[in-house]
Amino acid sequence: MEPKVIFETDRLVVRDWAVGDGDRVFDIYRRWEVSRWLGADPKVMAHRDAATRVIERWNERNQDPVYGVWAVEERATGTIAGTVMLVPLPDPSDGTESKGEIEIGWHFHPDAWGRGLATEAARGAIAHGFRAGLPEIYAVVRPDNSASLAVCRRLGMRALGRTNRWYGTELECFVI
Repeated sequence: MEPKVIFETDRLVVRDWAVGDGDRVFDIYRRWEVSRWLGADPKVMAHRDAATRVIERWNERNQDPVYGVWAVEERATGTIAGTVMLVPLPDPSDGTESKGEIEIGWHFHPDAWGRGLATEAARGAIAHGFRAGLPEIYAVVRPDNSASLAVCRRLGMRALGRTNRWYGTELECFVI
């Protein structure tokens, strides 16, 4: 079964994950240069079988027509460049998923860096969210992640300053 396409851009097909994407997921998230920016306690993916489990978890989440964690595939080569997501931020009071504040995020393989793919994928995800009726979308970025801070600026997001409201760590917050 072909994975469901969520949206397309000039260079990208953004879709649900396929079981066959596991090697690439592992190759992305086993790298410290990617994983160091993720979560309150960053760590690399240690085993290939973890990629299969995370794909299953993401695809379960992707049942919602608006929210998801999706594969970003380069149209010209069929290579998975990374991940783009549109997900509810955790409720600050108890950490559960809230549908009030929605986050855009991206994680890309180093071989996809520097070509504008994260910006293109995020722009498409933001448009997808706005078409679904979302009034605003947030991005939260570690203060020293200059590449992701630059993506937020290229997207035209407005800086709101630093916060420790989500994920148990201090982050730069943006909104569009």
